[in-house]
Amino acid sequence: MNVKSVEKQEKSTVAVVVEIGAEEFEAAVQKAYLKQRGKITVPGFRKGKAPRKVIEGMYGSGVFYEDAINEVYPKAYAEVVEQENLDIVTLPHVEVLEAGKDGLTFKATVTVRPEVKLGEYKGLSAEKDEVKVTDEDIDNELKPYINRGTRMVTVEREAQNGDTVVIDFEGFMDGTPFEGGKAEGHSLELGSGSFVPGFEEQLVGAKAGDEKDLDITFPEDYHAELAGKAVVFKVKVHEVKEKQLPTLDDEFAKDMSEFDTLAEFKKDLADKLAQRREEQAKRAFENAILEQVMDNMEVEIPDAMVDFEANQMLEDMARRLQAQGISFEQYLAMTGMSAEMMSGQAHASALERVRRELALGAVVAAEQIEISDEELEAEYSRMAEEYKMELDQVKAAVDADDLKKNLSEKKAQQIILDSAKVGKAPAKKKTAKKKAEGEAAEGEEKPKRRRTTKKKAEEAAEGEAPVANTEE
Repeated sequence: MNVKSVEKQEKSTVAVVVEIGAEEFEAAVQKAYLKQRGKITVPGFRKGKAPRKVIEGMYGSGVFYEDAINEVYPKAYAEVVEQENLDIVTLPHVEVLEAGKDGLTFKATVTVRPEVKLGEYKGLSAEKDEVKVTDEDIDNELKPYINRGTRMVTVEREAQNGDTVVIDFEGFMDGTPFEGGKAEGHSLELGSGSFVPGFEEQLVGAKAGDEKDLDITFPEDYHAELAGKAVVFKVKVHEVKEKQLPTLDDEFAKDMSEFDTLAEFKKDLADKLAQRREEQAKRAFENAILEQVMDNMEVEIPDAMVDFEANQMLEDMARRLQAQGISFEQYLAMTGMSAEMMSGQAHASALERVRRELALGAVVAAEQIEISDEELEAEYSRMAEEYKMELDQVKAAVDADDLKKNLSEKKAQQIILDSAKVGKAPAKKKTAKKKAEGEAAEGEEKPKRRRTTKKKAEEAAEGEAPVANTEE
């Protein structure tokens, strides 16, 4: 293998021309022949016994070139990536320049990680929300527990909004029952808006034993069969129930929590709410600081890099949905979204991911951050404990280089945040999201197998093998 040329092009692309010698390519062609001859029928020869020259005479001298190229290309491409120290970020675009008796020449055009000019990243300031918890907040935190302790009690009075009535009903259109308009023993909370407009309102004032005819006109946007139709519901009221709220006292606290008094229970709810809000305020502050770092950097982000990240995100999402027995098409139908809308959302998120990765990578380089073997081993052990996996399983699933990159980015982020201050945020300036056309993060998951740069190159090559030019 010989690297004939390496040409840097615009938008962080590199074109590499590679030559495979005649002897190596011939060996690949012979291997392709031996592999394919059993599938080729040649008159006068038993299947799989026809000589290579005969087959080439019938189908052309380049009949085995495509398989031969697919044999030698992945390894050659991976070696070039490693030899030229290319930090590739997308799949290659490959073009066969020559394939024949003199060997194979191909051109691989790849997008590499763009150069980043890092701006200010230390001593930045941003506003941080002050955390407060009011009595009203605590009352809202109590509501789920109050609802859990609420009982429905039968009352002998007229129904009011907020009461639940137990009813039988049947709907008629022009004197004929219609499908889906009948139920018995149905519990309906008045004022909930769960029934067609006008239904619940006409039951306010009813009491157990009442029978009523309700005149209802369905809305124009109701489903087609009943849209805009006038109907009559015949309703019989069996029971009226009201909500009986629990008394907020120490007994309530004992029933709903591990505390003996209501005061202790409320304090615990307030503390937990304050903690959640503090975490939210902290995350918002940190995101604002990191956004400034990204805004301060100068970088031309290749479209291909964002496209690749967006496609990865959509593929990961499709795999997670498939694991739940839901196809991507079904998910789109369920959410009312189109593939274009999903792609647009993915690209917006992908751009932010790429920006953050580039910014933190630049800080790693500026600070000369390195991860020791001890730190790497400690992280493997932590992951094994967290995910309840054997240490060897985690090491097999998570590539060491990728884990070191992740740890170094965490260190870079900590350096940025350790020097940050709470204060007035600087005036928003034009961001460096993309200088290209169209200027326009999630919880941890179980570790999954990652690939080294060389392995990524090999796999990318296998997935993007060029089509052979069979003309000599």
